[in-house]
Amino acid sequence: MEQIDQELLDNLLQDTSFINWAKKSNRNDIQYWNSWIRNNESKIKTIDTAKSIILGISFQKTKVANEKVEAELNSVLNTINKTKTRTKRISSYIPYGIAATVAILFIFLTNNNSNKNSVTHKTAYGEIINLSLPDGTKVVLNGNSEINYTKENPRDIVLTGEAYFKVKPVPATKAKFWVTTKDLKVEVYGTQFHVNTREEKTDVVLDEGSIHLLLDNGLTKKMIPGEFVSFSKSSENITHKKVDLDVPYSLWRDGTYIFNNLTLKEVMKNMEYTYGIEVKFLNEKLKEKLITGGIPNENLMICLAAIEKSADITIIKKDNTIELTEN
Repeated sequence: MEQIDQELLDNLLQDTSFINWAKKSNRNDIQYWNSWIRNNESKIKTIDTAKSIILGISFQKTKVANEKVEAELNSVLNTINKTKTRTKRISSYIPYGIAATVAILFIFLTNNNSNKNSVTHKTAYGEIINLSLPDGTKVVLNGNSEINYTKENPRDIVLTGEAYFKVKPVPATKAKFWVTTKDLKVEVYGTQFHVNTREEKTDVVLDEGSIHLLLDNGLTKKMIPGEFVSFSKSSENITHKKVDLDVPYSLWRDGTYIFNNLTLKEVMKNMEYTYGIEVKFLNEKLKEKLITGGIPNENLMICLAAIEKSADITIIKKDNTIELTEN
């Protein structure tokens, strides 16, 4: 009969990664320990014992919290009983009062705890910031963009907008890094890539390393450096192609927009998202005009002046609206 390994048990009970696995609270830790267990089946009894103890401790903590809540409820009910309302009517409504109060307390405590654990970085229109995550990963966040993660797992990111990632690998545990958008999930160990969630789709360009994309429709795409993948959950359109990394999609992070044979419509759509402006084409044919080259992006007026010169057009700014017309 298998014996419990006391030394291993003691170590597991103090191991944060194992505790996360037992509580199913960290994707990377779950994957790591599932793999470890498959390779150490002789330790199953010790693993199960450690898991039971951890979950048991968690239960006791919850029980204490519930007792405090119950005490508060009793206090409220005692106050209600002192009113002049008839006893029968009070007793008939007490269960509903308890349920409502418990629901309110639960929602408050859950939201309060969630807010404390959540970390958000958000940029204003036209703002670009450089971030260093707790695990050492570097992120450059473009204007009008946002990333979210929890303190327990800074390697599981939710992105809205546009960002460039330089992921730090963790060789010891081979911990993955995840970027989730509305269309797909990027799965990576350590590499450099660009993600853009504008235009009701998600674009990914890989500069270095290797990544897997888990599309919302269930398909998986493996990417190698120099590849571009675009996917929209709403239309289910997929584009997978090679691109020229000499003209990076994310050079904006160095203060310059690089446009490689893009239409003026696409260029100005990028301006709308980044600077929060409204663009109007006074001549519809201008939308298909192609632009190639670099445009400084640190100042809106300088950016517009550069577009005017590059496209040989006239741009008129009226408050928050930009009008484009032919020269």
